[in-house]
Amino acid sequence: MIKNFAKLAIESNGSIANLIIPSFKTQGLALTNPSIYYDVKGNNLLLNIRYVEYALYHSEKEQKFQNQWGVLAYLHPEDDMKLRTRNAFTTSFEENQLEFIDTSLLDQEPKWEFVGLEDARIVVWDGKTYLCGVRRDTTTNGEGRMELSEIVDGKEVNRYRIEPPNGHTYCEKNWMPILDMPYHFVKWTNPTQVIKYDIETGTTEDAIYDKEKFIEANKDFRGGSQVIRINDNQRMAFIHETNLLRDPFNRKDGDYSHRVLIWDNDWNIKHISEPFSFMDGEIEFCTGLTEYNNNLLITFNKISINYTLSFTGFYNF
Repeated sequence: MIKNFAKLAIESNGSIANLIIPSFKTQGLALTNPSIYYDVKGNNLLLNIRYVEYALYHSEKEQKFQNQWGVLAYLHPEDDMKLRTRNAFTTSFEENQLEFIDTSLLDQEPKWEFVGLEDARIVVWDGKTYLCGVRRDTTTNGEGRMELSEIVDGKEVNRYRIEPPNGHTYCEKNWMPILDMPYHFVKWTNPTQVIKYDIETGTTEDAIYDKEKFIEANKDFRGGSQVIRINDNQRMAFIHETNLLRDPFNRKDGDYSHRVLIWDNDWNIKHISEPFSFMDGEIEFCTGLTEYNNNLLITFNKISINYTLSFTGFYNF
């Protein structure tokens, strides 16, 4: 287990930067799960930061300083107990250029306490810019579905809700968009299930799935970043694993670790890195991955603090 992947990258001539939204726009509440994308045709770096109107508290390491509700708690404003998400989007890394996306054209009264598009990854398909994340506020039971949110000049102009292809499920999340295959997603990682979404008809189908391609592993590989092409024969993504634990008081807890996966063109998994954390945090998440000027840019979150990590030589780990 690599405890501090960011340190290794910096020692290999990489760099790291904090990603923030000015506090006067956020009231000092939590930022999480940033995503990044390099739009080659427009020659723009696109950045999205998720702003949640609460703070996340997690007692780490020896867990001596727990909240009264346990090791993990959402700390809400007193007058609003919902888990609300807003997304701030920009084509500039200047912090004051980050503006919240105007979703008023398509917003409806939420029916569940998780409100907004969560864990959005940026994609550009067919010349259109989308945020791809999960929304759970359209039903009274919190049913989650991946959605594509089309963004034009800082406004959401279309919203596409994606049903899974093989019957009803309660919650779909963390599908990884495949950047060089428009409207395709890695739904499951091992064995790899690639889903094709028809944006015109609103239907989905299995594009690639072979249960015989399952690789023995002691963890369930879950989604993370976008899937990017690294050469003519391979694609890669950052994924996460959830380790379910019990705290010293026998309360439910967990932490995340991460891996890099590489597939060939037939979606056989050809390489799995050893597990790692980005900065030795127990709750970290990666929703952004792009190649820019021969560097790999990764965006990740560690307990309400966002970073972008840049380094070269990434095909060797």
